[in-house]
Amino acid sequence: MQLGVLYRLPLAVARAVLAALRGRLCALCWSLAPLSRPLSLPLHRWRLVSAFSPVSPAGPRQERDDDDAASLTPTSVNYHFTRQCNYKCGFCFHTAKTSFVLPLEEAKRGLVMLKEAGMEKINFSGGEPFLQDRGEFVGKLVQFCKQDLKLPSVSIVSNGSLIREQWFKKYGEYLDILAISCDSFDENVNILIGRGQGKKNHVENLHKLRQWCREYAVAFKINSVINRFNVQEDMNEQIKALNPVRWKVFQCLLIEGENSGEDALREAERFVISDEEFEQFLDRHKYVSCLVPESNQKMRDSYLILDEYMRFLNCRNGRKEPSKSILDVGVEAAIKFSGFDEKMFLKRGGKYVWSKADMKLDW
Repeated sequence: MQLGVLYRLPLAVARAVLAALRGRLCALCWSLAPLSRPLSLPLHRWRLVSAFSPVSPAGPRQERDDDDAASLTPTSVNYHFTRQCNYKCGFCFHTAKTSFVLPLEEAKRGLVMLKEAGMEKINFSGGEPFLQDRGEFVGKLVQFCKQDLKLPSVSIVSNGSLIREQWFKKYGEYLDILAISCDSFDENVNILIGRGQGKKNHVENLHKLRQWCREYAVAFKINSVINRFNVQEDMNEQIKALNPVRWKVFQCLLIEGENSGEDALREAERFVISDEEFEQFLDRHKYVSCLVPESNQKMRDSYLILDEYMRFLNCRNGRKEPSKSILDVGVEAAIKFSGFDEKMFLKRGGKYVWSKADMKLDW
């Protein structure tokens, strides 16, 4: 595509096209590099610069080196290895800005580095993790982390629409927790949010996945984002019937460049609720024993997030500012710029009984 064509496109479309081109270029570079040795060029230098992006090829806008960062341990890591998704949730804060996915062996190399740095729990997310190779990619990573790295906890967050029983038969024994995103038990609300997919019923599929988790001994968890369209809903009976080990309830969060601002692929402002409205929702569900609430304040700095290039994402300034990749500079150097608040991580209950071997569940 000629650059002249880009100037005639709407700004958001042009940005999306450039992001896709960048992802394709990165994938090409990885495919040409021998897998027996790491690339000599840092990943961040492959970023394209255009009239639409203020980011320089030298790296992110800012990297913040905290005084306490030297002592940080990546105990629990969320690895968003893909940004691609088959749903279009209007409040999504990790959108499809690239199509890049690391080669499997490079992803494994990064996971080894994280384990050596102290990682105990890995959570695979996206995008939608089961899109890549029909779930085989995430399955192989799950098996590697449990069988080879012997991590205490391996989990996945998914919308559940692409998971098949055959996946549980092949990889279920290596997975501790499967978290399924469900924001409403009203299918019309799910469609409004962006979780509709043709004739498939998101709620019916949720119950099917719950049953498979029982049959294959995988702890079942539900994640819900509370927003303008579901804030008045009463989910007590449905959650109690499904009986997840945890029901993580998030307040809809704006992240500049992802779901807010001129360079975002989503416009989540219409989904936002006030702190008071979020508290009212929590109060309505206070007798649900598995409820784990997370306000915007708790969420923003209390997660260690790796993107598709294995860069830590610093969200302290309301947008995602990437570190250099751990594959280029190592975990210790990259984590200094993660913006991670370890005290808030512990305060929000980030460390819990997360190995299914220790849960003693009645499957």
